Amino acid sequence: MAETSNAQHVLKSQANWDALYFYQKSDVIYQLAFAFCDRFIHLYKDRTRDQVIQAARSCKQNIVEGLADGVASTEMQLKLLNVARASLKELREDFEDYIKSRHLQFFISGEPRYADMLNYCRYHNRLSDYEPFFAQWTDEQMCNYAITLCHFIDRMMMSFLKKLEQEFITEGGIKERMHRARTGYRQQQDERLKQLETELPRLKQSLAEAQAEAAKWKAAFENLKQRALKMYYGKEEEIKRLKEQLGEEI
Repeated sequence: MAETSNAQHVLKSQANWDALYFYQKSDVIYQLAFAFCDRFIHLYKDRTRDQVIQAARSCKQNIVEGLADGVASTEMQLKLLNVARASLKELREDFEDYIKSRHLQFFISGEPRYADMLNYCRYHNRLSDYEPFFAQWTDEQMCNYAITLCHFIDRMMMSFLKKLEQEFITEGGIKERMHRARTGYRQQQDERLKQLETELPRLKQSLAEAQAEAAKWKAAFENLKQRALKMYYGKEEEIKRLKEQLGEEI
């Protein structure tokens, strides 16, 4: 049991990234970016197409890889999630540049469409919530929704990273956990050894007393056995003698 407990302290539990809102939104942003490029960016004439898709993919995939690596290494998890954030910022910049270069409009606070967009992006996380609109929204709408999703993902990831940072400060990385686990195991073994060494003299004394008691009972048994045999043979001899006397009288 001690070994299992220590092993659990070395390897952290696997995070279910599909249940995390920032991962769900990162899946949305990747599919949105792909649909956006497919509709509005020329396949061969604009290199931005590949950059947008790769930035969106890098964000999502680095979240997955970072959370998977977190089982063993908090340090690697922090690095990869920060790479995901960097890709997300690059993606947001591309969407903002698209709006500026095409002289489109940013949705701004105070506008009904801004409030609707903000509420929708805040409370909807799954791809199925957005996918029906990919073929309907204008490029302006898709850019604004993408930018807003990028902001939400970034804020959620920052909160998650701060939590990981605190865990790293208090628990350390894989080397510290391995050291604590190994040290804890050795301490348990040392304590058990000391306990056994302390109990051994008492057990020896108990064994000696038991052996002495057994010897006493053995001696009493032998004495009882001899007395019983003596009585038995005495009675047997008396029976034999009486039979002989009776035979002579007849």
